[in-house]
Amino acid sequence: MIISVTGATGFIGRRLVQRLHADNHSVHVLTRSKSKAETIFPAKDFPGIKIAEEPEWKDSVQGSTGVVNLAGLPISTRWSPEIKKEIKQSRIRVTSKVAELINSAPDDIRPKVFVSATAVGYYGTSETQVFDEQSPSGKDYLAEVCREWESTALKVNGDVRVALIRIGVVLGKDGGALVKMIPIFNLFAGGPLGSGKQWFSWIHLEDIVNLIYEALSNPSYKGVINGTAPNPVRLAELCDQLGNVLGRPSWLPVPDFALKAVLGEGATVVLEGQRVLPIQAKKLGFPFKYPYVKDALQAILS
Repeated sequence: MIISVTGATGFIGRRLVQRLHADNHSVHVLTRSKSKAETIFPAKDFPGIKIAEEPEWKDSVQGSTGVVNLAGLPISTRWSPEIKKEIKQSRIRVTSKVAELINSAPDDIRPKVFVSATAVGYYGTSETQVFDEQSPSGKDYLAEVCREWESTALKVNGDVRVALIRIGVVLGKDGGALVKMIPIFNLFAGGPLGSGKQWFSWIHLEDIVNLIYEALSNPSYKGVINGTAPNPVRLAELCDQLGNVLGRPSWLPVPDFALKAVLGEGATVVLEGQRVLPIQAKKLGFPFKYPYVKDALQAILS
């Protein structure tokens, strides 16, 4: 396959590019910063990878087998009005541009598949509800961002297979939520974050990369697919498991204010949460390597 990837320098994107490259697919990295992309994907380690800045995106997209859209400013940051705007605009702008490039491609060189990231924030937050791909959207800011993000992706030509992956909190070694949570966790002797009752719909980095990879190559993957592990946990359990793996008892709750100090309004992602089930992925027979958070944390932190 020839795959064009936006957001390739991000936490998920890096691993996806490594995986595609290792399997001898051609990768086009669609970036706004060539220099950043070149430090992450040096030519000596990634021979044959094409790094394209925005004016060259058109030539990369046309002739690709598929496009993966992962671009967007990270959500778990301190939110100012400017950052809030950028969280939304960065996603809509790139998604809209990619959809236009796919649509303007002549039929014979138009990508066959468009895998576009979105997030479980689509569902809003709840301590009691269970959400699957059929559930309605929530009422908060992130739900609004996700709705616009998805509707922008769905503007692609009807002949293109579209998979929208609503991604949960991705757990992995070198980035994502865990890297930010561990220092706070250690500071407070490893207690639950906030009330501990909130749901935490997580997925191991390797599983989300494999799910996106599968969506590129398997024609059954279309429409909305939740990118979460089959066993979401309440935050108290996550912290218990984290305490066990780190060899620290989990007994002192981490106060909301400490999280908000680090994550700002972006802390809602961790502090409120939602219980999301990957019904579609299971129907499609996707093999989760890490269905349980205990095994995921052990693999990451051992």
